Amino acid sequence: MIPIEKVFDTAIRENASDIHLICENKPMLRIKGSIIPIEDLKELTPEDMFDIYDYFVRGSIEKDEVYKETRRLDLSYEYKKIRFRVNISSSGDVPVLTLRLIPNVLPAFKDLGLPDVVRRMTFQKQGVMLVTGKTNSGKTTTLNALINEVNESQNRKILTLENPIEFKHKSKRSIIVQKEIGKGKDAITFSAGVKNSLREDCDILVIGEIRDKETMEAAIDMAESGHLVIGTLHTKSCAETIDRIINFYDVKDQASVKYLVSALLKMVVSQRLLKSVNGDLILIPEVMIVDNIVAGCIRKEKFSVSEIEDAIQTNLDKGNVSLINSLAQAFVNEKITLEQAKAQIEEKNIEILNRTIMQLKIKR
Repeated sequence: MIPIEKVFDTAIRENASDIHLICENKPMLRIKGSIIPIEDLKELTPEDMFDIYDYFVRGSIEKDEVYKETRRLDLSYEYKKIRFRVNISSSGDVPVLTLRLIPNVLPAFKDLGLPDVVRRMTFQKQGVMLVTGKTNSGKTTTLNALINEVNESQNRKILTLENPIEFKHKSKRSIIVQKEIGKGKDAITFSAGVKNSLREDCDILVIGEIRDKETMEAAIDMAESGHLVIGTLHTKSCAETIDRIINFYDVKDQASVKYLVSALLKMVVSQRLLKSVNGDLILIPEVMIVDNIVAGCIRKEKFSVSEIEDAIQTNLDKGNVSLINSLAQAFVNEKITLEQAKAQIEEKNIEILNRTIMQLKIKR
Protein backbone atom coordinates (compact mmCIF):
# COMPACT_ATOMS: atom_id res chain seq x y z
CA MET A 1 0.00 0.00 0.00
CA ILE A 2 1.13 3.58 -0.60
CA PRO A 3 2.31 5.48 2.49
CA ILE A 4 -1.18 6.77 3.31
CA GLU A 5 0.04 8.76 6.30
CA LYS A 6 2.37 10.69 3.98
CA VAL A 7 -0.72 11.64 1.97
CA PHE A 8 -2.41 12.87 5.16
CA ASP A 9 0.67 14.84 6.24
CA THR A 10 1.02 16.48 2.83
CA ALA A 11 -2.67 17.41 2.73
CA ILE A 12 -2.48 18.96 6.20
CA ARG A 13 0.75 20.83 5.42
CA GLU A 14 -0.59 22.21 2.13
CA ASN A 15 -3.94 23.18 3.69
CA ALA A 16 -5.85 21.02 1.21
CA SER A 17 -9.62 20.79 1.42
CA ASP A 18 -9.89 17.30 -0.12
CA ILE A 19 -7.87 14.20 -0.97
CA HIS A 20 -8.71 12.12 -4.08
CA LEU A 21 -7.50 8.53 -4.27
CA ILE A 22 -8.30 7.07 -7.71
CA CYS A 23 -6.86 4.00 -9.41
CA GLU A 24 -4.18 4.69 -12.08
CA ASN A 25 -3.70 8.24 -10.76
CA LYS A 26 -1.28 9.66 -8.24
CA PRO A 27 -2.92 10.77 -4.97
CA MET A 28 -4.48 14.18 -5.65
CA LEU A 29 -5.13 17.16 -3.38
CA ARG A 30 -7.66 19.93 -3.90
CA ILE A 31 -5.95 23.15 -2.84
CA LYS A 32 -7.85 26.44 -3.19
CA GLY A 33 -10.11 24.85 -5.77
CA SER A 34 -7.38 23.31 -7.95
CA ILE A 35 -6.60 19.57 -8.08
CA ILE A 36 -2.86 18.92 -7.74
CA PRO A 37 -1.03 15.55 -7.73
CA ILE A 38 1.45 14.58 -5.02
CA GLU A 39 4.34 14.22 -7.46
CA ASP A 40 6.69 12.09 -5.36
CA LEU A 41 4.14 9.30 -4.98
CA LYS A 42 3.42 6.56 -7.54
CA GLU A 43 0.18 6.00 -9.42
CA LEU A 44 -2.30 3.93 -7.47
CA THR A 45 -2.85 0.31 -8.50
CA PRO A 46 -6.03 -1.75 -7.92
CA GLU A 47 -4.12 -3.55 -5.15
CA ASP A 48 -3.35 -0.19 -3.53
CA MET A 49 -7.03 0.79 -3.65
CA PHE A 50 -8.17 -2.41 -1.95
CA ASP A 51 -5.44 -2.01 0.67
CA ILE A 52 -6.60 1.57 1.34
CA TYR A 53 -10.20 0.30 1.56
CA ASP A 54 -9.11 -2.23 4.20
CA TYR A 55 -7.21 0.51 6.04
CA PHE A 56 -10.40 2.54 6.56
CA VAL A 57 -12.89 -0.32 7.03
CA ARG A 58 -10.55 -1.87 9.63
CA GLY A 59 -12.17 -5.29 9.59
CA SER A 60 -15.69 -4.01 10.31
CA ILE A 61 -18.10 -6.61 8.94
CA GLU A 62 -20.96 -4.08 9.12
CA LYS A 63 -19.13 -1.43 7.09
CA ASP A 64 -18.00 -4.03 4.57
CA GLU A 65 -21.59 -5.23 4.14
CA VAL A 66 -22.85 -1.68 3.59
CA TYR A 67 -20.23 -1.11 0.88
CA LYS A 68 -20.91 -4.42 -0.84
CA GLU A 69 -24.68 -3.86 -0.81
CA THR A 70 -24.74 -0.20 -1.86
CA ARG A 71 -21.32 0.34 -3.47
CA ARG A 72 -20.83 3.38 -1.22
CA LEU A 73 -19.71 3.98 2.33
CA ASP A 74 -19.46 7.19 4.36
CA LEU A 75 -17.41 7.32 7.53
CA SER A 76 -15.23 9.63 9.59
CA TYR A 77 -11.57 9.17 10.47
CA GLU A 78 -9.14 11.00 12.73
CA TYR A 79 -5.40 11.46 12.17
CA LYS A 80 -3.19 13.66 14.36
CA LYS A 81 -6.33 15.29 15.80
CA ILE A 82 -7.52 16.22 12.30
CA ARG A 83 -10.88 14.77 11.30
CA PHE A 84 -11.60 13.48 7.81
CA ARG A 85 -14.94 12.80 6.16
CA VAL A 86 -14.35 9.70 4.04
CA ASN A 87 -16.48 8.60 1.08
CA ILE A 88 -15.76 5.25 -0.55
CA SER A 89 -17.44 4.49 -3.86
CA SER A 90 -16.70 2.16 -6.77
CA SER A 91 -15.41 2.45 -10.34
CA GLY A 92 -15.00 -0.73 -12.36
CA ASP A 93 -15.32 -2.77 -9.15
CA VAL A 94 -12.31 -0.94 -7.66
CA PRO A 95 -12.78 1.37 -4.64
CA VAL A 96 -12.51 5.14 -5.15
CA LEU A 97 -11.94 7.36 -2.10
CA THR A 98 -12.63 11.03 -1.50
CA LEU A 99 -11.57 12.52 1.83
CA ARG A 100 -12.64 15.94 3.12
CA LEU A 101 -10.42 17.56 5.77
CA ILE A 102 -12.46 19.04 8.60
CA PRO A 103 -10.82 22.07 10.24
CA ASN A 104 -10.51 21.87 14.02
CA VAL A 105 -11.48 25.52 14.40
CA LEU A 106 -14.74 26.81 12.96
CA PRO A 107 -14.68 30.27 11.39
CA ALA A 108 -16.83 32.80 13.22
CA PHE A 109 -20.08 33.54 11.45
CA LYS A 110 -19.05 37.17 10.96
CA ASP A 111 -16.00 36.01 8.98
CA LEU A 112 -17.95 33.89 6.47
CA GLY A 113 -19.02 36.76 4.24
CA LEU A 114 -22.75 36.27 4.77
CA PRO A 115 -25.12 39.13 5.66
CA ASP A 116 -26.20 39.42 9.30
CA VAL A 117 -29.83 38.76 8.38
CA VAL A 118 -28.87 35.05 8.12
CA ARG A 119 -27.71 35.01 11.74
CA ARG A 120 -30.79 36.91 12.90
CA MET A 121 -33.06 34.36 11.25
CA THR A 122 -31.89 31.72 13.75
CA PHE A 123 -33.86 33.57 16.44
CA GLN A 124 -37.07 32.43 14.70
CA LYS A 125 -39.03 29.95 16.81
CA GLN A 126 -40.59 28.13 13.86
CA GLY A 127 -40.01 27.60 10.16
CA VAL A 128 -37.47 26.29 7.66
CA MET A 129 -34.07 27.77 6.75
CA LEU A 130 -32.11 26.20 3.90
CA VAL A 131 -28.42 26.49 3.03
CA THR A 132 -27.81 25.39 -0.54
CA GLY A 133 -25.06 25.11 -3.12
CA LYS A 134 -23.20 22.52 -5.11
CA THR A 135 -20.50 20.24 -3.67
CA ASN A 136 -17.50 22.14 -2.26
CA SER A 137 -19.46 25.37 -1.84
CA GLY A 138 -18.98 25.54 1.94
CA LYS A 139 -22.49 24.52 3.01
CA THR A 140 -21.27 22.38 5.92
CA THR A 141 -19.02 25.15 7.21
CA THR A 142 -21.89 27.65 7.09
CA LEU A 143 -24.26 25.21 8.79
CA ASN A 144 -21.83 24.54 11.61
CA ALA A 145 -20.93 28.21 12.01
CA LEU A 146 -24.66 28.90 12.48
CA ILE A 147 -24.91 26.09 15.04
CA ASN A 148 -21.95 27.54 16.91
CA GLU A 149 -23.44 31.04 16.78
CA VAL A 150 -26.73 29.79 18.29
CA ASN A 151 -24.80 27.72 20.84
CA GLU A 152 -22.94 30.82 22.05
CA SER A 153 -25.82 33.29 22.03
CA GLN A 154 -29.11 31.46 22.65
CA ASN A 155 -30.55 29.02 25.18
CA ARG A 156 -31.98 26.29 22.92
CA LYS A 157 -31.79 22.54 22.44
CA ILE A 158 -30.16 21.79 19.08
CA LEU A 159 -30.43 18.34 17.50
CA THR A 160 -28.28 17.59 14.44
CA LEU A 161 -28.58 14.72 11.95
CA GLU A 162 -25.37 14.21 9.96
CA ASN A 163 -23.71 11.68 7.68
CA PRO A 164 -21.05 11.53 8.99
CA ILE A 165 -20.56 13.93 11.92
CA GLU A 166 -17.89 16.42 10.88
CA PHE A 167 -17.52 19.22 13.45
CA LYS A 168 -17.96 18.08 17.04
CA HIS A 169 -19.78 20.72 19.09
CA LYS A 170 -19.72 21.14 22.86
CA SER A 171 -22.76 22.55 24.63
CA LYS A 172 -22.39 26.17 25.75
CA ARG A 173 -25.49 28.33 26.28
CA SER A 174 -27.44 25.78 24.27
CA ILE A 175 -27.39 22.02 24.58
CA ILE A 176 -26.41 20.05 21.47
CA VAL A 177 -27.13 16.44 20.55
CA GLN A 178 -25.39 15.20 17.39
CA LYS A 179 -26.60 12.03 15.68
CA GLU A 180 -24.96 10.11 12.86
CA ILE A 181 -27.09 8.69 10.05
CA GLY A 182 -26.50 5.28 8.51
CA LYS A 183 -26.76 1.55 9.05
CA GLY A 184 -25.69 0.70 12.58
CA LYS A 185 -25.57 4.41 13.53
CA ASP A 186 -27.88 6.61 15.61
CA ALA A 187 -30.62 6.62 12.95
CA ILE A 188 -30.92 4.57 9.76
CA THR A 189 -32.06 7.42 7.50
CA PHE A 190 -32.42 11.19 7.67
CA SER A 191 -36.21 10.91 7.43
CA ALA A 192 -36.31 8.42 10.34
CA GLY A 193 -34.12 10.74 12.39
CA VAL A 194 -36.37 13.71 11.67
CA LYS A 195 -39.50 11.79 12.61
CA ASN A 196 -38.03 10.70 15.94
CA SER A 197 -36.88 14.27 16.72
CA LEU A 198 -40.54 15.19 17.29
CA ARG A 199 -40.25 13.19 20.55
CA GLU A 200 -36.95 14.73 21.63
CA ASP A 201 -38.06 18.21 22.72
CA CYS A 202 -35.57 20.07 20.55
CA ASP A 203 -35.94 23.73 19.56
CA ILE A 204 -33.76 23.60 16.46
CA LEU A 205 -33.35 20.60 14.17
CA VAL A 206 -30.38 20.62 11.80
CA ILE A 207 -30.58 18.21 8.85
CA GLY A 208 -27.22 17.64 7.21
CA GLU A 209 -28.79 16.85 3.84
CA ILE A 210 -32.34 16.84 2.50
CA ARG A 211 -32.10 14.51 -0.46
CA ASP A 212 -35.57 13.01 -0.90
CA LYS A 213 -39.30 13.55 -0.53
CA GLU A 214 -39.52 11.60 2.76
CA THR A 215 -36.96 13.81 4.49
CA MET A 216 -38.57 16.97 3.07
CA GLU A 217 -42.00 15.88 4.31
CA ALA A 218 -40.62 15.11 7.76
CA ALA A 219 -38.87 18.51 7.87
CA ILE A 220 -42.11 20.29 6.95
CA ASP A 221 -44.00 18.34 9.63
CA MET A 222 -41.34 19.33 12.15
CA ALA A 223 -41.64 23.02 11.22
CA GLU A 224 -45.45 22.83 11.30
CA SER A 225 -45.29 21.48 14.85
CA GLY A 226 -43.46 24.59 16.06
CA HIS A 227 -39.73 23.99 15.53
CA LEU A 228 -37.00 25.74 13.56
CA VAL A 229 -35.51 23.43 10.93
CA ILE A 230 -32.19 24.24 9.26
CA GLY A 231 -31.11 22.00 6.39
CA THR A 232 -29.03 21.78 3.23
CA LEU A 233 -29.84 20.92 -0.38
CA HIS A 234 -27.59 20.43 -3.39
CA THR A 235 -29.02 23.20 -5.59
CA LYS A 236 -27.25 26.08 -7.30
CA SER A 237 -29.64 28.97 -6.60
CA CYS A 238 -32.47 30.07 -4.30
CA ALA A 239 -35.08 29.80 -7.05
CA GLU A 240 -33.89 26.35 -8.11
CA THR A 241 -34.20 25.25 -4.48
CA ILE A 242 -37.92 26.03 -4.49
CA ASP A 243 -38.30 24.20 -7.80
CA ARG A 244 -36.49 21.16 -6.38
CA ILE A 245 -38.73 21.03 -3.29
CA ILE A 246 -41.90 21.24 -5.38
CA ASN A 247 -40.68 18.52 -7.74
CA PHE A 248 -40.08 16.11 -4.88
CA TYR A 249 -43.87 15.67 -5.02
CA ASP A 250 -46.33 14.25 -7.56
CA VAL A 251 -48.14 16.83 -9.71
CA LYS A 252 -51.43 16.17 -7.92
CA ASP A 253 -49.85 17.10 -4.56
CA GLN A 254 -47.86 20.14 -5.68
CA ALA A 255 -50.56 22.77 -5.10
CA SER A 256 -50.90 21.91 -1.40
CA VAL A 257 -47.11 21.63 -1.01
CA LYS A 258 -46.68 25.13 -2.48
CA TYR A 259 -48.95 26.58 0.21
CA LEU A 260 -47.07 24.75 2.96
CA VAL A 261 -43.67 25.83 1.63
CA SER A 262 -44.76 29.45 1.16
CA ALA A 263 -45.98 29.54 4.78
CA LEU A 264 -43.12 27.68 6.49
CA LEU A 265 -40.01 28.54 4.47
CA LYS A 266 -38.33 31.61 5.99
CA MET A 267 -35.05 31.90 4.11
CA VAL A 268 -32.85 30.27 1.50
CA VAL A 269 -29.10 30.93 1.40
CA SER A 270 -27.38 29.80 -1.79
CA GLN A 271 -23.62 30.03 -1.91
CA ARG A 272 -20.72 29.61 -4.32
CA LEU A 273 -16.98 29.59 -3.71
CA LEU A 274 -14.88 31.33 -6.35
CA LYS A 275 -11.13 31.65 -6.57
CA SER A 276 -10.21 35.29 -5.98
CA VAL A 277 -7.57 37.19 -7.94
CA ASN A 278 -5.04 36.48 -5.17
CA GLY A 279 -5.75 32.74 -5.22
CA ASP A 280 -7.91 32.49 -2.10
CA LEU A 281 -11.49 31.23 -2.13
CA ILE A 282 -14.24 33.78 -1.49
CA LEU A 283 -17.90 33.23 -0.74
CA ILE A 284 -20.46 34.59 -3.20
CA PRO A 285 -23.86 34.46 -1.45
CA GLU A 286 -27.43 34.73 -2.67
CA VAL A 287 -30.04 35.24 0.06
CA MET A 288 -33.80 35.03 -0.37
CA ILE A 289 -36.15 36.18 2.39
CA VAL A 290 -39.56 34.57 1.95
CA ASP A 291 -41.81 37.62 2.26
CA ASN A 292 -45.33 38.09 0.85
CA ILE A 293 -44.00 38.71 -2.66
CA VAL A 294 -41.88 35.55 -2.78
CA ALA A 295 -44.62 33.53 -1.05
CA GLY A 296 -47.05 34.67 -3.74
CA CYS A 297 -44.63 33.54 -6.46
CA ILE A 298 -44.32 30.11 -4.83
CA ARG A 299 -48.09 29.63 -4.60
CA LYS A 300 -48.80 30.37 -8.26
CA GLU A 301 -50.19 27.50 -10.31
CA LYS A 302 -47.25 27.71 -12.73
CA PHE A 303 -44.01 28.15 -10.78
CA SER A 304 -41.42 30.40 -12.46
CA VAL A 305 -37.73 30.39 -11.54
CA SER A 306 -37.17 33.72 -13.32
CA GLU A 307 -40.04 35.32 -11.37
CA ILE A 308 -38.38 34.34 -8.07
CA GLU A 309 -35.04 35.71 -9.31
CA ASP A 310 -36.73 39.00 -10.25
CA ALA A 311 -38.39 39.19 -6.81
CA ILE A 312 -35.00 38.83 -5.12
CA GLN A 313 -33.35 41.42 -7.37
CA THR A 314 -36.10 44.04 -6.97
CA ASN A 315 -36.50 43.71 -3.19
CA LEU A 316 -32.93 44.08 -1.94
CA ASP A 317 -34.07 46.55 0.74
CA LYS A 318 -35.88 43.70 2.55
CA GLY A 319 -32.67 41.78 3.26
CA ASN A 320 -32.43 39.87 -0.01
CA VAL A 321 -29.02 39.53 -1.62
CA SER A 322 -29.06 38.74 -5.32
CA LEU A 323 -26.36 36.70 -7.03
CA ILE A 324 -25.80 39.58 -9.45
CA ASN A 325 -25.23 42.04 -6.61
CA SER A 326 -22.82 39.69 -4.83
CA LEU A 327 -20.82 39.21 -8.04
CA ALA A 328 -20.83 42.92 -8.80
CA GLN A 329 -19.66 43.76 -5.27
CA ALA A 330 -16.86 41.20 -5.46
CA PHE A 331 -15.70 42.67 -8.79
CA VAL A 332 -15.84 46.27 -7.56
CA ASN A 333 -13.84 45.21 -4.48
CA GLU A 334 -11.26 43.69 -6.88
CA LYS A 335 -11.81 40.19 -5.51
CA ILE A 336 -12.76 38.56 -8.83
CA THR A 337 -12.45 39.40 -12.52
CA LEU A 338 -15.34 40.54 -14.72
CA GLU A 339 -15.00 37.32 -16.72
CA GLN A 340 -15.48 35.27 -13.54
CA ALA A 341 -18.58 37.27 -12.65
CA LYS A 342 -20.11 36.85 -16.12
CA ALA A 343 -19.42 33.11 -16.10
CA GLN A 344 -21.73 32.68 -13.07
CA ILE A 345 -24.86 34.13 -14.71
CA GLU A 346 -26.93 33.66 -17.84
CA GLU A 347 -26.25 35.80 -20.91
CA LYS A 348 -29.55 37.65 -20.50
CA ASN A 349 -28.43 39.00 -17.10
CA ILE A 350 -25.05 40.41 -18.16
CA GLU A 351 -26.50 43.86 -18.87
CA ILE A 352 -28.02 43.92 -15.35
CA LEU A 353 -24.60 42.96 -13.98
CA ASN A 354 -22.94 45.81 -15.88
CA ARG A 355 -25.51 48.33 -14.62
CA THR A 356 -25.12 47.08 -11.05
CA ILE A 357 -21.34 47.45 -11.27
CA MET A 358 -21.72 51.04 -12.51
CA GLN A 359 -24.15 51.86 -9.68
CA LEU A 360 -21.78 50.44 -7.06
CA LYS A 361 -18.84 52.39 -8.48
CA ILE A 362 -20.84 55.63 -8.38
CA LYS A 363 -21.72 55.04 -4.69
CA ARG A 364 -18.05 54.57 -3.70
